Amino acid sequence: MEEKIELIVEESDEGMRIDQYISDNISQLSRTYIKKLIDDSKITVNGKEVKASYKLQGKDEVLINLPEPELLEIEPQNIPIDIVYEDNHVLVVNKPQGMVVHPAPGNYKDTLVNALLYHIDKLSDINGVLRPGIVHRIDKDTSGLLVVAKSDLAHKSLSVQLKEHTITRKYTALVEGIIQEETGIVDAPIGRHIKDRKKMTVTDRNAKDAKTHFKVLKRFSKYTLIECKLETGRTHQIRVHMSYIGHPVVGDLTYGLKRQKLYSKGQLLHASTIGFTHPETGEYVEFSCPIPEYFEKVLQELGGNSSTF
Repeated sequence: MEEKIELIVEESDEGMRIDQYISDNISQLSRTYIKKLIDDSKITVNGKEVKASYKLQGKDEVLINLPEPELLEIEPQNIPIDIVYEDNHVLVVNKPQGMVVHPAPGNYKDTLVNALLYHIDKLSDINGVLRPGIVHRIDKDTSGLLVVAKSDLAHKSLSVQLKEHTITRKYTALVEGIIQEETGIVDAPIGRHIKDRKKMTVTDRNAKDAKTHFKVLKRFSKYTLIECKLETGRTHQIRVHMSYIGHPVVGDLTYGLKRQKLYSKGQLLHASTIGFTHPETGEYVEFSCPIPEYFEKVLQELGGNSSTF
């Protein structure tokens, strides 16, 4: 059965595109899915079909007919994964750059979840069919460690630790320019970009507190290698914060330089350390992994390598 959602446009939203307006008001719907609904005549304004570019007027009546969700089966795929640690409750994986963590509408294959379903017999099902075992994510083009829940006990415990900011998450990043301070904190709220809904930004509008601690590992002629420690875990947090202070991550085409001089295949950002209280034993455990080969090669070209830091 279709679900019907009715929205009345306020004067403050007048002139906004309908796809952006719906995305702002119904966060679980992506812009891509909203466009599909519009193309399929599932969204009307004042009883009439419109295009995604339709500019809203005050007091417009928007009707959204959401189709009944399809039952999905995510296909296990024999994709190699680097398992750093595993027991009956948790799994620590070193995700490569370029791999999406979990399936989403329009992308149901070649994700970390597809690989996990092939290699691991049991994953927590708290997050549903699309995200079994997934407690937190790292971006597609960020490499490094994340913890996966194999049991519901682990999932609940890790979720609480994430909420209370007690999980240790450290990243290694190469950023543009020379950071003069040895250490620092970026304390700036992050929310969805008002014009580009795929991007995040530092803003006071519908934002959440965000804190990133950083320390300098090595300075090069035009770049700085840093370690970032997350106090909070907002979407794209390190990338947004470093761009905000004028030192975007090298290789970041979204928040950094549009023309990358050093590396352009994705941000040089690696989740190098993760630590948490083990859900069963109650003991603190911590895992680390070195930066990937392509990252190391860039540092060597600059006149250094990770073994010297």
